[in-house]
Amino acid sequence: MTQRISSPVSIIVATTIFIFGFSIYSFNIDESHIHAQSSAFDNKTLFVTGSASTQTKPDKVTMSLGVETTNTKAKAALAANSELMDKIVNALKIGGIKENETSTSSFTITPNRDYSVDKNQGKLIGFTVRNSILINSYNVNNASDWIDIAVSSGANNVDSIYFSISDKKLDEIKKELIKQAIGNAREKADVAASELGLKVVGVRTINIDQATPIFTGPTSYALESFKNEPSAASPPILTGEQQISLNVNTVFLMGE
Repeated sequence: MTQRISSPVSIIVATTIFIFGFSIYSFNIDESHIHAQSSAFDNKTLFVTGSASTQTKPDKVTMSLGVETTNTKAKAALAANSELMDKIVNALKIGGIKENETSTSSFTITPNRDYSVDKNQGKLIGFTVRNSILINSYNVNNASDWIDIAVSSGANNVDSIYFSISDKKLDEIKKELIKQAIGNAREKADVAASELGLKVVGVRTINIDQATPIFTGPTSYALESFKNEPSAASPPILTGEQQISLNVNTVFLMGE
C-alpha cells in the first residue's frame, strides 16, 4: 500500500515544482521586457550634425620646373641638360630658395626615332633628356619671381604650380572649427528639443569628421609669353583663398 500511495504523490510534487518554475521563468521574461521598454523611454536621443567652415589663404607653394635638351648624342644632351639645371638651381638659391626646399622630381633619357625612314623600329636620330626639380616652400609670395628666375636661366618647362595649406596651419584651423561645429550642433539640438517640450541633458556620442580643404588643384602655366618676350615681367600668380569645412555628428540625450 505504501508504494501505491507514494507514486502519485511524487508525480504531483514534481508537477507542482515544474509549474512553479515555469511561473518564475515567465515572470522574469515579462520583467525584462518592461525594463527594456522603460529604458527606451528614459533615454530619448536626438541625432544632430553640426558644421563649420572658414576661408583661409594657403601658406605653402609646390611647383615643378624642368629643362629639356636634345642632341644626336646622349652624352651631349645630358651634359647640356646638367649645365642648364645647375645654372637654374644656383639662380634660384640666389633668389631665396633654400637647399632643403628643392629636390629632383623626375629625370629621363629618351631615344628619338624617325619612323618615316624605318617604319618598324625607326631610325635613331638622337636623344632627349628631361630633368625636373620640385620646389616646396612656405614663401608663397615669391612663386612668380622664382618662375621668372628659372625661365631666364634656361628652364623651358613649368609643369605645375599649386598652393596648399600646411599640416600645422590645418591643425590649428581644425581645432577652432571643432568648437564652432559643436556649438552649431548644440544650437540645433536646443531648438529641436524645445519644440518637443524637452531639453538637452547630455551627450551620448560625438564623431568628428576630417577637415576637408577645397583645393583649386594644380594650375599649369605656358611659357610662350617668356619665349616671345624674354624681358617681360613674370605673370601675376594669386594664391586666392581655400575653404575648409568640418562636420561633427552628435547624439544628444533629452529629458524633461
